[in-house]
Parts: sequence; C-alpha cells; structure tokens
Amino acid sequence: MKKVKILCTIGPSSSLEKLLKKMYLAGMNGARINTAYGTKEEYSLTINRLRGIGEIPIVLDIKGPELRIKTSSEIALKNGEILKIGKNEQVALNHNVYSELAVGDMVLIDNGRINTRVIQKDNAVLTLLAKTSGYISDGKGVNIPDKKLAIPAITKKDQELMDFAKDNEIEFVALSFTRNAHDVNCLRKSVSGGFKGLIIAKIENSEGVENFQEILEVADGIMVARGDLGVEIEPEKVPLVQKRIIKQCNQKGKLVLTATEMLESMMYNPFPNRAEVSDVANAILDGTDVITLSGETAVGKYPLETVIAASKIAIETEKAVESHLREESFVNISNTISKAISRLCQEMPIDKVVTLTRSGYTARMISRFKIPQPIIAVTPSRLVKKQLELSFGVYPVHIDYTEAQDHILCSGLKLHSNGLILDQDTILFTAAVRTHKKHSSNLIEIHKVSELKTQEKAWSNN
Repeated sequence: MKKVKILCTIGPSSSLEKLLKKMYLAGMNGARINTAYGTKEEYSLTINRLRGIGEIPIVLDIKGPELRIKTSSEIALKNGEILKIGKNEQVALNHNVYSELAVGDMVLIDNGRINTRVIQKDNAVLTLLAKTSGYISDGKGVNIPDKKLAIPAITKKDQELMDFAKDNEIEFVALSFTRNAHDVNCLRKSVSGGFKGLIIAKIENSEGVENFQEILEVADGIMVARGDLGVEIEPEKVPLVQKRIIKQCNQKGKLVLTATEMLESMMYNPFPNRAEVSDVANAILDGTDVITLSGETAVGKYPLETVIAASKIAIETEKAVESHLREESFVNISNTISKAISRLCQEMPIDKVVTLTRSGYTARMISRFKIPQPIIAVTPSRLVKKQLELSFGVYPVHIDYTEAQDHILCSGLKLHSNGLILDQDTILFTAAVRTHKKHSSNLIEIHKVSELKTQEKAWSNN
C-alpha cells in the first residue's frame, strides 16, 4: 500500500467520470477543486462524480487575499508592448489595489511568466511595460513582490464558497496567500454555525513565510505552494523554505502538502523528466504527506499517466523515508503515546498499528514518525475517515466501535473480517479509555490476531 498521498487538481482534462475512476485506481488519494475557475454548478457536478467513485476527500481551494487578472478575452502581450490595467479597462485586477502600486513596481503575471513594470500611474489606471512575452487570460495569478497590499482576508465570494463547502460537507478548504493567523481565523469564523472540515493554509508569499509559526498554530494543515512562492521570494530560497516548513509541520503532526510544478513537463509529455522525479522524491524524503498535482491533471494532456508516474516515485522513495523529529517536552497524552509507539515499532516485530480515533489526532501524531508499519486508523466518523486519507502511511477505516463493550476487540475482529489484518499479524492497538478529553489516547495493547479471535470465543461463551 502506498504511504505518500497524491492530490489531483480536477479540471477540463480530468473531469470525466471514467477517467476519474482510472486515476483513483492508479493512486489518486484526494481531489482539489480550484475555485479560480468554474462555477458552483460545475463544482457540484465534480463533487458528485468523485463521491460516486469512492470516499475521496475534496480540497476546495478558495482565493482569499489573492490577486488575479480579470478580462473577458485572451490577450497576446509582446516584449516592449504597453498594457493598461484598471477598473474600466479591458484588463483589471480582482481587488482594488491600484492606489497602492507605484511607478517602478514589478507586476508579475501567471507565476512570473509575464514580467511587467509600472511606468505610469493615472488615478486608477496603471500603465505597464512588458519585459517578456506571453498570453494574459482571465483568472491568471498576479504577484507584486515586496509589497504588502491591504487586501481583505475574506471576500464576499469566499464567504459564499465557505457556505458551499459547509452545505456540501467538504473535507478540506485551502486558503490561498495566507498571510497570518488572522486570515485563517477569519476564514474559520466566516461560516455561520461553523465549518466541520479542516483548513489548509497555503504559504505562497513573503508574509506567509515571515508569519509561518503563528499560521501553523491555527491551521489544520499547510500547503507549500511553490509557484507563487517562487515569484514572491527569490526562487533559490524556495527549497530551504520548503524543507523548513515540512519539518515544522511534521513536528506538530500537522498535514503538509507540497504543490506546484511537481511533474510540470507531463502537461505535454507522457513521462516526467529526471529533475522532476528527483524533485518529487526529495519532497517525500523531506517528510511531505501529500504530493499535489496542479495543471498536470487539471489541463494537461496526460492526467492518468501523471498519477501513475507520481505513484511509482512515491512507492520507490517512501522506502527510505525517516523521521527527522527533535525531542520535545510534554504536549499531551496522545503526543507522548505516539512517541512510545514509534519506539515499540522499532524494537518489536509489529506488523501493523491500529489506532482508534474520533478526531484523527492520534493517527496524525503517529504518522509524523514515518514508521514502516501501516497505520490503520479506525474511526466512527466518516468525515474524519476521509480527512485521514491524506495523512502519510494512514489507512483509515470507518467502524463505529463506540457502542461495543470492548472497543479494541470489536475493531480488531471487524478489521480481520475485512481482511485488513491477518491471523499471523502482531498488532499494536492504541485507544483512549475511561476519558472524554481531547488528545488523550492513553492505552497501548499488543496482540496476535489469533489471540483476539480466542478472546471473541471467550466473550461468546460468557
């Protein structure tokens, strides 16, 4: 079973149900919907197709404080040409930040592929001089390096999409261009009645990097969004930023995703180049939970082949993954139990780890140690089950053990009947007993599965 998870962005190239099924069987663990494009009706259609295939977690990517191009038609811009942007021009921005820009500011479009500079400012109209050539179309991202713009954390459209996420029981929402903890908290509070899904903060500008520690405290997961990040900061700094973010997420047991240009050449070719293979492998060795495919599966020519390639790289590389966690002081019971489980898995012939978890927290705490044994997370919550589908080495199973007299016996026997654990397996079980506090898994039991079956007979006779 593959431990590294693969998140695929769904778009025109991958929206057909038949192809989605093939991608799922090839190793797609989750699906990303980019709300920079499309309508809620189209998102609903994609969601229904995915849920008809299997229990696939969905990441709804909302734009937040992100700058994008607004235009009704594609424009070819050549090096040396002039482009005017403004509220009443053919090309505009999705946020009114014209007054905050100054002559001399760089305006980078489409992940920096189009480089322009402000040469004139007239009220709410900016005149840009193109330094490179390219095509400008609606929805393309815009970066203003070294500029902190007063863009609201949550727009009206974002609020509507959060309501959409709540109504459709979406498992994850990813917030683009997260700048600080305030942005994450605003998003969480934007839904009346609360949002039960998890929030992923996308780190893709200098503010996000500077404020990463406070963001990490409040977000449920982090995405290293290297495309915009490599435009907003010097590209040579991105690899070390990526490594630092992944390491700190692992330390906290927070979900971490690495994104953008992972297998970029596969948008046009049926196989990756050698540098891309090394890039994906190094992200896995860094400790990422998830490899995120963007344009490769959304608009590329070879979405299925890309998933197959990513899966092959993951399966080969994850054999060499090791924990890089540093020793830390006491945090909570589940945190401490996870350390003990890691040590036991090194010293004993454990075949599998089974964790009974209501929130998924203990499973993520164990996952961060990158143990070689599969982690089977048994949960009574279908939402938690799908959220855990993206955690490294975790294989979640929905079993409602809460009414059983013996939770471990009940879960173990159902896992055995489903073929997930075998008679000869030695299983380490962990669970929370006689407590209702959060993060308090306080029990470890180690059993041969055949021993559990003997206990079942004893219970039956009594």
